[in-house]
Formats: sequence, C-alpha cells, structure tokens
Amino acid sequence: MKRMKANWIIGTFLLLLMPLWIGAQNDVQNYRPYDQRGLNVFETPKSQEGSFDGFKVRLGGNFTQQFQALDHENTADFVDANGDGVNDNELIDLTSGFNLATANMNIDAQLDDGVRVNIVTYLSSRRHPEGWVKGGYIQFDKLPFFNSSAVDKLMENLTIKAGHMEINYGDAHYRRSDNGATMFNPFVENYIMDAFNTEIGMELIYQKNGFLAVGSVTGGEIKGDVVATPVYETDPDPKKSPSWIGKVGIDKQMSEDLRLRITGSVYYTGSSARNFLYGGDRTGSRYYLVMEKVGTGTSSPHTSGRFNPVFLDQVTAMMGNVFLKYKGLEFFGTYENANGRTHTETDTRNATQLAADLILRFGANENFWVGGRYNTVNAELIGSGAEVTIDRIAVSAGWYLTPNILAKIEYVNQEYKDYASTSILNGGKFNGIMVEAAVGF
Repeated sequence: MKRMKANWIIGTFLLLLMPLWIGAQNDVQNYRPYDQRGLNVFETPKSQEGSFDGFKVRLGGNFTQQFQALDHENTADFVDANGDGVNDNELIDLTSGFNLATANMNIDAQLDDGVRVNIVTYLSSRRHPEGWVKGGYIQFDKLPFFNSSAVDKLMENLTIKAGHMEINYGDAHYRRSDNGATMFNPFVENYIMDAFNTEIGMELIYQKNGFLAVGSVTGGEIKGDVVATPVYETDPDPKKSPSWIGKVGIDKQMSEDLRLRITGSVYYTGSSARNFLYGGDRTGSRYYLVMEKVGTGTSSPHTSGRFNPVFLDQVTAMMGNVFLKYKGLEFFGTYENANGRTHTETDTRNATQLAADLILRFGANENFWVGGRYNTVNAELIGSGAEVTIDRIAVSAGWYLTPNILAKIEYVNQEYKDYASTSILNGGKFNGIMVEAAVGF
C-alpha cells in the first residue's frame, strides 16, 4: 500500500511538471548532461553558461538493464554456527539471468541566472524497489540578487553548492555507476572499495585557467540526525564532528589532442555517530549475490563483491587521480589510502586501493570503446586485524548507439586472498560475463 501511494505521488508530480518540461527548449545552465555529452566531465565547467530566459524545469532520466552470467567458488571450512547442520560458508547457487532493472529520475530547475536546483530520485534500486530520493542541492554560479559588479567578478571562477548531495571526494565518483545512471562508467561495476556518500553541507569550487580547488564541510553522516551519539568505553567523548573535504589539481587541454587532469583529495572526520564514506551507496553493487551464502535474498545484502573497511567513527582518507586523454586513448588512475576505526576500537586500521583504467575510444564520435581495468585493495579487517587482499581484472567493450543509448559487455575476474579458513571469502573467486544496456537523457 505504501509503495502504491508513493507511485501515485510520483506520477502526479510528473504530470504537473510536464508542461514546464515540454516548454523548455534548451538545457539549463551549468549542469552535467546525463547522456554521452557528460562523459569525462568532472566539476561542472564555468564556461557552460547559456542564456537565461526565465524559470525553467528540465526533467530527465536514466534506465539500466543487465544480464548476468557469473560463477563463484571458495575453499572455506564447514562452519555451523547455529548447530543446525547447515554450512554457513556454502555459497548460493548462481545461474545466468536478468538483474533487477534500475532507474533514476533527474530534475534540474533554473531559478535565476546562474542559479540551479538539482534533485535525483531512485525509482528502482537493488535495496529499495520503491521510489526514494538520493538528494538535492542548490548551485550558484552567479549571485544576481546582490546586483554587485564585485560579486559578479568573484563568481566568474567560483561555484557554490549547498544541500544534501554527493560529496566531491576524489575523481572516481564522476566515473561510477549510480543506480540507473551508468552512461559514464566504461565498466559495469564501481571500485572494490567504493568511496561514495550523500551528506548535508556546502561546497565551494574554484576554477581558473585549468587550476581547480574544492573545499567542503558537511555533517559527516548519510542523513540528518539530532540524536546524541551513544557512549562507548573505547570512546568516552563521543560527538558528531563535521567532515572536511578538500581537492586541488589541474585540468587542462594541453593541445587539440591532449588533455591532462591531476588531482589530490582528502576526506577527514574526527568523530561521527555513523560515517558511511565506504558504505553510502544504498543502491547496491552491479554483481548480484556473488560470494553470498545460501539463503541470501536478492535485495540484501546489497554490496556483493565490494569491500567496506567499516570506519564508522574516525576517517582520514586521501585519493590521488590522474586522467590523461590523447585523441581516443584515455587513462584514468587512482591511488587511495584510508585510515580509521569504529567506536569500539582503540586503534585505527588501514586500507589501500589502486586502480587503473585504459580505454581506447574510436569511431566518428568515439562512440565505440574497448578497455581494461585493474583494481586491487589491501586492508586490515575489523575485529581480527588480519591483512587481506582483493584483486579484480575487468575487460570491457561498449557502443553508444546514439548519445542517449549505450550497450556494453564485460568479463570480470575477482579473487580474495589471505582470508581465514573460517571466512566465506577464503579462497574466494568469481568470474564471468556481464551485459548492460542503458539509456540517459
């Protein structure tokens, strides 16, 4: 009944917006298009101004459907924690088939010259089949209500964002799949250690002549909460501290054929009730049910194939990214080091991630590609402190049939190393083929 009510609300909202959408002949200002035009766009460029001709609403969407043919295996010991004769380390029996289709609804409203509001709603996701809001923010690329030439001059290079929004830590989040929005990811899944969260706060972006600087402060948690943090013996002074996010770098078109972007980012929070930097994606992994035990449902757990270091209290994370594009050949590299702990730990743990994408795009509009990715994580586990390694190799090919329609195929092989014999991930491995089709507009 609740889901039906939510669908009626969404449907009515869309009908009310339709006249505004049909009347909008041009895109809104300073936004990243949801189709192929948004490929390799990071922070929204200041040059994307456009003319302002009154209030406007742009309604868009993303839709993704997958076919999965993955197998998995492990060498874990027989473990019967409940004494019922059932092996807790027996993997669920997988077969080939279609995964749940995922979809997003994107609304961008032009409120004034250089002033835009964005809201994204997940209409279907692995964890929530019903519609629910990812987040929303207001973006200022101009401040026309001040009517000041000095302010206008300042805003030529400055962007201000405020709201409940995707945090701008590192550059990898600009290339990841986000539920139904998969047009910018040359592969099917995101990184093994997926740094993504939506937090409430403000962000300043400065861009000039290829130089980039970002500064953000947020509440440090995935949702607003006014409940006091519980007291733990290991954390006698619990409190909610803000998260501080910074990024500096260059992004320059060195020549007609060569583009270079190098950035360094940091994310820090000294204390949190429940931080989700590496567990904030509630839409779920694109590899369904890999390395999950018998009896696992299709919706939960939703992070199959990923690794979360579980830094719920303190987090210090740093990410360096290099993006190099020469004609149709592009390289995107990531180095990430994260350190943190939960409320019940006295010492911090460490996690390190490396990733490298090499993509060759070709065709009249670079609408075809072939590519490969290597991704590895080395981390200390919560509880035991044991050091483990997860390696992934993925090879993909894709085709933008039109700027709004994408098809891709991927072969993936992921292996788990150094897990205890009592862990379901001991000797773990999954591999196989994923096929994905997507629409974005």
